[in-house]
Parts: sequence; structure tokens; C-alpha cells
Amino acid sequence: MISNKLVILHEDNHLLVVVKPAGLLTQGDGTGHQTLVDLAKDHIRRKYEKPGNIYLGLVHRLDRPVSGVMVLARTSKAAARLSQQFRDETVRKQYLAVVHGCPDRGDGELIHYMGQRGDRERKTPIADSEFPGSREARLKWRVIDADFIRTVMVVEPVTGRRHQIRAQLAAMGHPIIGDRKYGSEQALLHREIALHAWRVGFDHPVGGVPHTFTAPPPRQDPWPRGLDPV
Repeated sequence: MISNKLVILHEDNHLLVVVKPAGLLTQGDGTGHQTLVDLAKDHIRRKYEKPGNIYLGLVHRLDRPVSGVMVLARTSKAAARLSQQFRDETVRKQYLAVVHGCPDRGDGELIHYMGQRGDRERKTPIADSEFPGSREARLKWRVIDADFIRTVMVVEPVTGRRHQIRAQLAAMGHPIIGDRKYGSEQALLHREIALHAWRVGFDHPVGGVPHTFTAPPPRQDPWPRGLDPV
């Protein structure tokens, strides 16, 4: 069962930084299912006894099966400034991923070209060379734990493309465990995948002071116990 308890990492007059559990929608998709934005608005409504509509700016997203740090803006000014940092690709993002197999080296960089729309299976097209409508996708990765059947990586996307980490690791030959859409043969509970937004760093939208927030990965399989990403 997906937790409906909001885990808050930071809160001030401009920001709300929370941890999204895997399986929870970031925002509504027409199904009527509960979302992270719903939970966050309920928190603000109760804490500050605010009636009526609550403003929360969504400046980035995590796919439904992905867990980890999410940054929400509490004012339109904060939303605009944070959105610009994401567009400029200056936000520092690091993910943890558990993938099938073991790479033949300990770190590297992946460069692909990705389309902007999904196919009939809602997969994002990816190729080694440019194709019409494609954009470059780059990420860095390094191994922090491995055995013969699975590897834990720290993944740092340099660009921000739809399903980028999922598609690029699959194209590398090491799909994320649980990610049936991109080649994993193993299913996990609640259709989650072993991808976690571990660390997010950005400049505060008011004052510009650098902030970094982290959240540990889930404590169930396939995540190894005692994982230390540093």
C-alpha cells in the first residue's frame, strides 16, 4: 500500500521540499487517483488553516513509479525562478538506480538522442544518432555496489529529457529493475521501479543561497541494506 503520509525535508515561505513515494502520482492525470500535490496542499491547508485554493507551483516531476526528493514552490515568484533553473539545467540532480547486470567498468557517460513524444507503449524513442525531432540526452553514472546479477549506480543527468534515465540505462544494456516498459523482466510492488531521486541541489529562489536536500532510498528489495552513496 502506498503511504499517504507526507515526508517533509524543508519548508519555508517560498518552498516545500518533500519525498515522493514510488507509486504516487506527482499531479493529476484524469484517473482521480491521489497525488503528491494533493497531499502537499492538504498539509498547508491544515498547518496554516488556509481556506479555499492553495497555491503550489510544480517546477519538476518524477514518474509515478519513481521515488525521491521533490521541490514545490509556494509562491509564483519562487515557481518562476526555480523553473528557470531547471530550464537552464543548473539544478544539481543525483539519482540512485538498481539495474540488471553489471557494467564492465565503474563509471562513464552516456550520450544518446531522444524524441519528445512516446510511442504507443508511451516509451520515449532513443537512438545513438540524431533523428528528426530528437534532442541530445546526456548522463553520468558510477557504480557504488554490485554483484553478478544487479548493480547500484549513482546517476547524474546532465540534460532533462522525458524518461531519460530509464531509457538510457536500458539502451546501455542495463534496464532498471522493475521497469517493464524499458526491458526489465522483474516486476516490483505497486509497479514501482528501482529509481530514486536521491539528491537535489539548487539556489534558493529568494536570496540565491545554495541548498541541497537528500532522501535515503526505500528499505525494501531490490535496494541493498546499509547503502551509502557517498
